[in-house]
Amino acid sequence: MKQVSDSQIARVKFTPREDFDIQRVAAYARVSSGKDAMLQSLAAQISYYSKLIQKHRGWEYVGVYADEAKTGTKDSRENFQRLLFDCRAGKIDMVITKSISRFARNTVTLLETVRELKTLGTDVFFEEQNIHSISADGELMLTILASYAQEESLSASENQKWRIKKNFEEGKPWDCTMLGYRAKDGVFEIVPEEAETVRLVFTLYLEGFGKQAIANRLNEMGVATRFGKGWHQDTIAKMLRNEKYAGDLLLQKTFRTDHLTKQTRVNHGELPQYLVQEAHEPIIDRATFDAVQAEIERRANETTVKKGTTTVFTGAIRCGVCGKNYRRKTSKTGFVWICATFNTKGKKFCASKQIPEETLKAVCAEALGTGSFDDDTFAARIDFITALPDNILEVHFKDGLTKAVGWQDRSRRESWTDDKRQAAREKATRRNG
Repeated sequence: MKQVSDSQIARVKFTPREDFDIQRVAAYARVSSGKDAMLQSLAAQISYYSKLIQKHRGWEYVGVYADEAKTGTKDSRENFQRLLFDCRAGKIDMVITKSISRFARNTVTLLETVRELKTLGTDVFFEEQNIHSISADGELMLTILASYAQEESLSASENQKWRIKKNFEEGKPWDCTMLGYRAKDGVFEIVPEEAETVRLVFTLYLEGFGKQAIANRLNEMGVATRFGKGWHQDTIAKMLRNEKYAGDLLLQKTFRTDHLTKQTRVNHGELPQYLVQEAHEPIIDRATFDAVQAEIERRANETTVKKGTTTVFTGAIRCGVCGKNYRRKTSKTGFVWICATFNTKGKKFCASKQIPEETLKAVCAEALGTGSFDDDTFAARIDFITALPDNILEVHFKDGLTKAVGWQDRSRRESWTDDKRQAAREKATRRNG
């Protein structure tokens, strides 16, 4: 093997590697809508920033903070708040974001935030504007550009309002989020399987079911709401009052206050409303819808006990099954006392019984050894009552004594009112006729 002499070897001198500071870098991304396309855009931004930071020499990847379907105000954005918390904790040296409008649409909010971060030694880099907030002229440029972004947001908001108003004046709905319909080219089209659920709700209400009882039944049946959630009495109440199910449209029930906070408020006359009759195919016929509205009013007028009205039993009766207090309720046979859990969630969550108020008074009079019930005597001697299973009321006296007293359910004959008897007679007549 041929030997190589020293004169033939070229010697190269390497420059020692210079030390540099490692910057801890995070990114912030946001989209202002929950639509699928926007959420895909958010996912793309997260992927982009993750790769950008991790491949950059001298940067240490902290993470990507992302918010979706939120407004541009900082207080309403969960991950934006988390970003600020981590900056205050000294975990981040620089934040990268796409643009001023993604970071904040309000000039005051923007400047307050970047100034706070500047005092913490945290830089914010806005890609589109190519501005570092920590630079000498950064704040001046941000002030100017943020003002433009805010005006652009206002202009977009006003244009949107104009389009919505124009559609309302022409009798066109802006969107459709209700069960039973989908909006197609500005017209409501029925979704047959969902329409059956709507009809069931109206039918059950006219059969005497309460709103919570209807919600409980739908939950037990495994029927989902429009967006796959559980049913609540508030959802049922809105459905029963919704004129759209009868084919009408009442437009501009709500409105947004301004382009910055984007708070939605109920329209109590601040803006005009537009009623379009027979705008689309109804799910509920007019007679049924009107009957439900009349029944809603009848039940409201029948309830004579207003919120805030108390009796000696208020807060004094405890459920022996779930531990909640009993509350007073108006039934077709008079006042009854019912467990709060049973009343709102049904028997599945608490298998207690409602107790007629007259029965409750009779039991207390028996426990007290008085001939009749007296409010003052009850308040002076009885501490509380536990309603146990098997129709047992455990009466706890203030002197420490406890008595267990049984009570009987009303007979079917006693529970029937004149209205119920008349309805039964009419039903029998129709069946036999």
